[in-house]
Amino acid sequence: MTISTKIKHTLSACTLAATLTLPATQTANAGDEFMLAHAYPTDHIFHLASTTFTDQLKAQNSTLNIDYHPGGDLGDWASIFEQSMEGVIPMSMTFAASEFDERLDLSWLGYVVDNWDDARKVYGPNGKMTAVYNEIMSDLDLVVLGTIPTGFGSVAIRKGVDRVPTNFPEDTKGIQMRVPPVAIGIERFKNWGFTAVPMPFSELYTALQLGTVDGRAFGPSVEIWQMRDVLSAYILTRDYFEHAFWVVNKNWLDELSEEERSKLLAAADATLNQIWDEAQSVDENFLKQVREAGINVVELNPQQLDKAKQALYANEWPYMEGIVGPKIMGMMREIAGIN
Repeated sequence: MTISTKIKHTLSACTLAATLTLPATQTANAGDEFMLAHAYPTDHIFHLASTTFTDQLKAQNSTLNIDYHPGGDLGDWASIFEQSMEGVIPMSMTFAASEFDERLDLSWLGYVVDNWDDARKVYGPNGKMTAVYNEIMSDLDLVVLGTIPTGFGSVAIRKGVDRVPTNFPEDTKGIQMRVPPVAIGIERFKNWGFTAVPMPFSELYTALQLGTVDGRAFGPSVEIWQMRDVLSAYILTRDYFEHAFWVVNKNWLDELSEEERSKLLAAADATLNQIWDEAQSVDENFLKQVREAGINVVELNPQQLDKAKQALYANEWPYMEGIVGPKIMGMMREIAGIN
């Protein structure tokens, strides 16, 4: 069974339900108005990217108008990703939903880069990863316009837990760590000695509040600040560079006139360059606010960081190679500068 056939089987029931709940005029037919949606609040960089794109599209004198839906009113990020695949939502900003293609877990791969300059070269506008991601996304009827950076993800511990792990795996035994429900997230934190608890993002805050989990992984500074009232420590593992996909339904894009498609792509390029110019300061500002909120922000020393990295290179990277194949992982090793 091909990837496309698997996807169609997976989506049939959910897509029908989603389509029936939306007016017919909101499907992804090329026209004057189209939906742009994401699942995050207006203090998230997705909102800045969306409003910047709106302005840039107007500057291109496009006839297209955006029906903008922030904050998850059309579903969580996985649902929005699914609806973009089917063309119900023509454009979205969302994270990789690997339940539709396990190769998308490549976006979570640990320690590809460890600083903002390299992150822009790899993941930024016209970066090295764009072609790789589009090769995968084409099987899902999606086009990647670019990636939206949200900063380096790290580990946070909830209030009421008196352990602050910095040595992996010596300090991690018995710590229940929430990870996204993706295989690579579970793999990483098992390698580091945590008890990995896969959980949807929508359940995370309540789980931290109730003590169902002891901490959360894959946390950029903006999300730590948003959850500041239930967190006590933020350990800067910087184990991966969090970036989201800005995607558009391929069929919808192809149905646009050549003129409107060119204007949309030009507006997207201008938006991506502006967002990447501002992203680092946005991330650092949220980290500053995290500190000001009284959360203990902990830097790993060089020895602790190197040990954390080597564990992933030795275990997580070969695991990922089994999913995406040696060709792509060879490219990733070259990008990361590792043998």
